[in-house]
Amino acid sequence: MNEPSRESAKTIKLAERRVFSQSFKPLYGEGMGLVEQAAEYLDGKGRVEAKKLSRLGATLYAAESMRLTTRLMQIASWLLLQRAANSGEMTRDQVASEKVKVRLDTASAHEDAAGWNELPPDFLDLVQRSLRLQALVRRMDEEIYGGGAARRPAAGRSNPVSDQITLLNTAFGRG
Repeated sequence: MNEPSRESAKTIKLAERRVFSQSFKPLYGEGMGLVEQAAEYLDGKGRVEAKKLSRLGATLYAAESMRLTTRLMQIASWLLLQRAANSGEMTRDQVASEKVKVRLDTASAHEDAAGWNELPPDFLDLVQRSLRLQALVRRMDEEIYGGGAARRPAAGRSNPVSDQITLLNTAFGRG
């Protein structure tokens, strides 16, 4: 029985090698760049475009903006932890301990959601890019640290965005 464990201990995890090497810099740059692009869009052009939406579209835009921001902040947190480990500021054990606070499972509304077709194309591009990056980071996280926190069932947690949408729908008499 010891043979498989010895062999798995020798297995090189590609994600771990990527995170703890110089090839991490492009991933870090992509993630932080996306955070910056989203912030610029939401504070500028996105504000203008959101004002043109119907009430339903504006509600979905607001909810999806919160999801986008949350998703990107969680990705940025994960990337910063990996960078700290990569530079020797934190040990891998310290990162593993701290990263349990990071959630890499922020969902998005779907294309069939009411008002989705009203959302601005630039906004939808940011959402899709953030979802792709989240999926990549999540796979890397699972390979490096195991499934633990990333696989927690969502049913037991409250979703503040969903709760807020329900509250808004109730307030506007739609629920």
